[in-house]
Amino acid sequence: MVRTVLKEAEDKMHKAIEVVRQELVKIRTGKATTALLDTIKVDYYGTPTALAHVGNLSVSDIHTLVIQPYEKGMVDHVVKAIQTANMGLNPMKDGDVVRVPIPPLNEERRKELVKLTKKFGEDGKIAIRNIRRDTIEHLKKSEKAEHFPEDERKRGEQEVQKMTDKAIKDIDSLLTQKEKEIMEV
Repeated sequence: MVRTVLKEAEDKMHKAIEVVRQELVKIRTGKATTALLDTIKVDYYGTPTALAHVGNLSVSDIHTLVIQPYEKGMVDHVVKAIQTANMGLNPMKDGDVVRVPIPPLNEERRKELVKLTKKFGEDGKIAIRNIRRDTIEHLKKSEKAEHFPEDERKRGEQEVQKMTDKAIKDIDSLLTQKEKEIMEV
């Protein structure tokens, strides 16, 4: 019983860390990465479609993304979708491809992005702590309902605390790495 509760908590914590990781990937660091375009939807014959499904995304150098639409007629739609995404990117048509230069970040913008990463990290840590709290409550209720020993519950609580500490440490390392990327000129 305790093992299944702990396994559930571990899975939930892992998912919370993944959410933070996904949010951090979306933050622009001044380097070109195709993940910047993941949220952009292109009007593909009246249907909003992910940019990756209408063309080939690649990084030509550290400051330029290249999108090669599968259909030549989609070039204008791709340009329009990137412009309307309001990400501060200025796509340019270059024959059958769209080039997206990634402008360098100024100091003020870098500091704003660091604040944003810290917010995502704090949200992740709050989620981890909530999982810990819920798991401990579940263990206490299970102890009474299923009559397993108190020392087994206490061991479970210690295990949950170890998982919590590890998950928070993982989030901190993700944040440190992302902040370093953002502040790199």
